[in-house]
Amino acid sequence: MPPTLNEPLSLEIFEQIKSKAGAPFDNTHRAVLTLTGATYVQGFVVLNNGQYEPIEHAWIELGDDIIDPTLPHINKARQEIYYFPAQSLSIKALKASVEEAREDYPEDPPLPIYGAPPYEYYGDVMLGGKDYVNAYQAAELKSRELKAARAERQQQP
Repeated sequence: MPPTLNEPLSLEIFEQIKSKAGAPFDNTHRAVLTLTGATYVQGFVVLNNGQYEPIEHAWIELGDDIIDPTLPHINKARQEIYYFPAQSLSIKALKASVEEAREDYPEDPPLPIYGAPPYEYYGDVMLGGKDYVNAYQAAELKSRELKAARAERQQQP
């Protein structure tokens, strides 16, 4: 069974780290460091908000829970947010990747992390490997399903 969004814990972490709007990677990075046994996850979310475009995002998985420290900025109910993971990193691997990125590219932000080349295209951007492509395609499929369901509801009297 895939992990499910834990809203109460997401809100608690949101407050604890003083989450910032538009910074899911930084918020998740700061939040995951406060937890034991958690995993940092990058991928895409699709929101049932009339736009439906996959959005690159980051969250935490802890056991069977998704903890999203950016949740209040998303402003959607749990059942209107769909998560599509592309890459998971242990806290140790995340720390090492961030440190390496800061050393190799000091002018660029260290997050998000795309793994090792070769990179592949998803959408019109070439970032991430095959896992990113698969996550993006799954998110696009969900986007099309949501759009079709909305169009069908709008046609009903």
